[in-house]
Amino acid sequence: MDPSTQRELARLLAGLRREGRQQSGLDQRLVPPDKATAYRIARMVEEELGWIVAGWKIAAMKAALQRELRTDSPIYGRVFAPFIMESPGSVEHATQCSPIPEVEYQAVIGIDLPPRAEPYTVQDVTAAVESLHPGIELAECRFVHDAAFPPLPAILADGAGSGTVVYGPAIADWQKRDIAGQEVSLICNGTLRRKGRAADLLDHPVMPLTWLANELSRTGIGMKAGQMVSTGTLTGMLRPKAGETFIGDFGPFGSVSAKYS
Repeated sequence: MDPSTQRELARLLAGLRREGRQQSGLDQRLVPPDKATAYRIARMVEEELGWIVAGWKIAAMKAALQRELRTDSPIYGRVFAPFIMESPGSVEHATQCSPIPEVEYQAVIGIDLPPRAEPYTVQDVTAAVESLHPGIELAECRFVHDAAFPPLPAILADGAGSGTVVYGPAIADWQKRDIAGQEVSLICNGTLRRKGRAADLLDHPVMPLTWLANELSRTGIGMKAGQMVSTGTLTGMLRPKAGETFIGDFGPFGSVSAKYS
């Protein structure tokens, strides 16, 4: 895939994201041939938009979600500054592109984690986390989920389905608490819809964070202080309807809410 075609796809994806719209399928010549090319195009989308990258999203840390998302490894995408908000959050359902609410831990990075030759360890990344929060990612996709839905590399170029992140108050003394074992719930309009634990899907939020730190280091990007990382769904994926309010209940760690108005 030559540079001009990569730039063509980046401009298309930036336009779709800027205008809040989707399209069905993608011309085969614009489908990136592999993940490396897809992530390079995602960086071009950032350039085309000119928006500040205020965070990152991670998905598919373990095999079950990897199969569901058609990947053989974890994936990541950029989260842009206009789309990170404190709870209670609200988005307009009609402007969301194939929306999916996902309960996730959100980590704020306290120091830069720049590219380097030596891999980052779990201890390095844990020390770099300034705060950990209950949260909900309101994922989106610029491609309609129909028979023409394109292969995974096109989705990665689109930011791996990144959309809006809603976060709650910081969890006090999170390093000393059973983050991995805490059961969390996704509640819709007062009805329990899903439950999950980090131990089952992530092991612990610092595990996907460490993976991402090393991926961004390897590709010469790095993470910056102040960025927020959505570490991966604890409750799977479901489709919201207009008017529904979702609550991510993290028990003693607090809760967060997001409404599709």
